[in-house]
Amino acid sequence: FSDKEELKKPRKKSASVCGFPISIFFIVVNEFCERFSYYGMRAVLVLYFKYFLGWDDDLSTTIYHTFVALCYLTPILGAIVADSWLGKFKTIVYLSIVYALGQVVLAVSAIHDITDTNKDGNPDNMTFHVALSMVGLLLIALGTGGIKPCVAAFGGDQFEDHQEKQRGTFFSIFYLSINAGSLLSTVITPILRAQECGIHTQRECYPLAFGVPAALMVVALIVFIIGSGMYNKTAPQGNIMVKVCKCVGFAVKNRFRHRSSQYPKREHWMDWADEKYDKLLIAQVKMVLKVLFLYIPLPMFWALFDQQGSRWTLQATTMNGDFGLLTIQPDQMQTVNPILILVLVPIMDSMVYPLIAKCNLNFSPLKRMTVGMFLAAMAFVSAGLVQLQIDETLPKFPTGNDGQVKFINMINGGPLNVVAGVNEFTLQPFDANQDYLTFAEPFNLKIGSGPGETLQPKQDITAKPEKGSNSIRFLNGFNSVLNVSVGSQSFGDIITNNMSKYVDIPQGEAKFHIMDTTGNECVYTLMLGFGSSFTLIIPSTFAFGENCANNVRTVVDIQPNSVHMALQIPQYFLITAGEVVFSVTGLEFSYSQAPSNMKSVLQAGWLLTVAVGNIVVLIVAEAATLEDQWAEYILFASLLVFVCIVFAIMAYFYTYTDPVKIEAQFAIIEPEEKEKNRRESLEMARRDSVKHRNADRRGSRSSFQEQKGRETKM
Repeated sequence: FSDKEELKKPRKKSASVCGFPISIFFIVVNEFCERFSYYGMRAVLVLYFKYFLGWDDDLSTTIYHTFVALCYLTPILGAIVADSWLGKFKTIVYLSIVYALGQVVLAVSAIHDITDTNKDGNPDNMTFHVALSMVGLLLIALGTGGIKPCVAAFGGDQFEDHQEKQRGTFFSIFYLSINAGSLLSTVITPILRAQECGIHTQRECYPLAFGVPAALMVVALIVFIIGSGMYNKTAPQGNIMVKVCKCVGFAVKNRFRHRSSQYPKREHWMDWADEKYDKLLIAQVKMVLKVLFLYIPLPMFWALFDQQGSRWTLQATTMNGDFGLLTIQPDQMQTVNPILILVLVPIMDSMVYPLIAKCNLNFSPLKRMTVGMFLAAMAFVSAGLVQLQIDETLPKFPTGNDGQVKFINMINGGPLNVVAGVNEFTLQPFDANQDYLTFAEPFNLKIGSGPGETLQPKQDITAKPEKGSNSIRFLNGFNSVLNVSVGSQSFGDIITNNMSKYVDIPQGEAKFHIMDTTGNECVYTLMLGFGSSFTLIIPSTFAFGENCANNVRTVVDIQPNSVHMALQIPQYFLITAGEVVFSVTGLEFSYSQAPSNMKSVLQAGWLLTVAVGNIVVLIVAEAATLEDQWAEYILFASLLVFVCIVFAIMAYFYTYTDPVKIEAQFAIIEPEEKEKNRRESLEMARRDSVKHRNADRRGSRSSFQEQKGRETKM
């Protein structure tokens, strides 16, 4: 790595291809791999929390958004370290090492065999896995956030002043690499997660889903270091954010000292910094604070936007992901966002905005951002409507101490009349009542003409299978012990007139191998959807042979998911359209309104709104305590509509400025004021000199007169 002496050397002219420095190749590849690593890990993170660590939806959502908030708080720290201490190159390298280490730790935490002493597929020391996961995520947040403000700026440093056009093209390629990495990772890592792996017991392969992003981060680090000798590296020159904070702090402190009415008021409260800081800096800080004030309502947009990776992913776990030849995993629905971005950005830039301009409509940046916030609110209204449809298909599960009962007629004869409490129905042979019956207390049961008896209900199945899996169990009515298996999973030996445990089986064609103690085998095939539950009955009339599968009877405990994942596409379209007109426009607006040396300050402020938005999710989700998920979606939509109105009012009173003109004015005014102050200082010094000389003369005259008086007396 270059030391401080090397950093002080003049910029060297790096090798170039087609006018572009070769060094930017390493930076673009580094960014692609890093974004693949980050978004790939994040795509499956909430499912890892829920299904590996065993947390509920609310805790999984809370930790997810806490992690995202940290990822957008640490860029401020990274910018200060890079500009004030290490420089961009060393900051990227050191924090990338921290980043890669965090990814490796997270991947290791997902290996269930580490603590699975009884080899049942479930970790026996979950505290160890949780602790390791939190350490890994903390390191990742520090790494990804710390390098975020450095990489793009470091890429820009590779260009000479005459390469302005190439620099603009580089940033386009740079952001394309971000979207490409995001798109590929959100497609690939859910596929890796759905694989089965393990030393002793096979289960979903989270180590692979986290391990591949970890490997990509190591590749990103290696590629970046390989290009070390080609980079233009600038020495740290002090952080403007620190200077701005000191200026604001002094103004506040000075105003507090002079709060008495005897001191004249100043035009702006920042003018109280005039005693210590020059007027150009104060004017620049005023422009920054003016934009930062507009940022106050913005976190609510990000509060909704980042729920794509939490609430919307969890919503998809209760939906049907069958797209014909393609089966979509719940976490793969997030790919809709980057795909739509690549489509909508050129459409908006080349068609929509020019068309609006031709219609002579004033669609200013702040108006675009207002529209973007409204579109995001409508996306959550759409999500709420989808959730209502999902809720209608969900079974009613018992609560508290309530029990549930499903009756199955195992008698190969005529139908049976059943009276259970106030419920009365008829069961055909090898059939069951369609819905579970719920009882809050013991109930009377009477079958046919036989005597009645009192039964205590128990809880059978308390949750709908998620992630698209299906819960299957077997009821053995055959006169022999049977062993049932499907793929690598086994239901074990099922004794006559007994029920097996539930086994979760993925969507698709399932082939069940039924074997007796003598080695006879029957293969029963069942096409499974998403989120269903079945009891498969092997009746007393079952016989092995060519048509043995026809004897197996199917009882539906829980219907498969009937609401299709395609219904999420409208909400993804609305949130992405909102992102395009809000986020892209917001960055352009911030850049245009920022002073030339304070672009990074507003960039840090913009990233801070993302962090605060994720904190808002935590506050609202915890404070609202709404039982229905659709109601929470509507609550977030309502809050954003309210904030949208507030932002529209603030935007109405905002006056656009031209920082270049303002800075140019101070460039002219300040030298004149300095010259004026210099002349005034010289004039005051001259007057003081004259005053001192006159005083000396008066003193000499007075001494002479006193001496003369004494001589006369003598």
